Amino acid sequence: MALAPAQIERVLAKLGLAARPEPSLEGLKQLYAAWCLKVPFDNVRKLIHLRRQEPGPLPGDTAGDFFEAWLRHGTGGTCWAGNGALQALLRSLDFTAERALATMLVYPNLPPNHGTVVVSCEQKRYLVDASMLHGEPLALEPHAQSVIAHRAWGVQCGVRDGKWFIRWHPLHLPAGIDCRIEQLEVTAQTFHERHEMSRPWSPFNYALSARRNRAGTVLGTAFGQRVDIDADGSIRQRELPPAQRAQFLVEELGMDAALIAQLPPDLPTPPPPESAAAQRARAS
Repeated sequence: MALAPAQIERVLAKLGLAARPEPSLEGLKQLYAAWCLKVPFDNVRKLIHLRRQEPGPLPGDTAGDFFEAWLRHGTGGTCWAGNGALQALLRSLDFTAERALATMLVYPNLPPNHGTVVVSCEQKRYLVDASMLHGEPLALEPHAQSVIAHRAWGVQCGVRDGKWFIRWHPLHLPAGIDCRIEQLEVTAQTFHERHEMSRPWSPFNYALSARRNRAGTVLGTAFGQRVDIDADGSIRQRELPPAQRAQFLVEELGMDAALIAQLPPDLPTPPPPESAAAQRARAS
């Protein structure tokens, strides 16, 4: 669904873009770089929604809701919300952008668990992802590797068994994991359904997670740890006590203090329902 023209102008202004980017590779680079610097990946609104057991769709399930919250509160969303909003914005700016389905291979043989965005531009496909925040469009080359060499947020992509694999570095897994692209075109309804499937269990349903690029570095928090990735690629991890969470989110990630005051405390993350550990717990 296309965004309303007035909302597009407000979004572009907050992204720091003085004019609508052209639907070209240069325009895509400009827009995605601004997104990575201005729009965080986070689960703030989702944690509030789930802990309160609020009715209705999960936060950010529509692009309009995602952007209104970002404009007002400075929050982003998890993969289904963030990438759905990014694709809608690109489409509204006349880019050929599709929602795509992928798998974060935290464990082998997982079903698809990640939404992303693929843009066809100047006879090539490019990945722009609102969760990985890799700073510039990543070329999906059919027969060769492609690399974004930035030391703080760089990624690399190659083809194995006919599918693209992107190696990237989550804050809580600095050694890196693979993201495998499963389908290049899926519908908004698929994103909605997958988003709802994350309601009973997701690694982002219990503890705060947030990530944003800033001036050549990455900063964020995951599972009670503050993580900074410096411009030279060095990683600093330290505990982020509950008493300091609000200050970090407001002063360093730019979120609204009134909303952050509603953020519930972290809970221990239980094992995935399909895991051996969860099955043992149910049997005991």
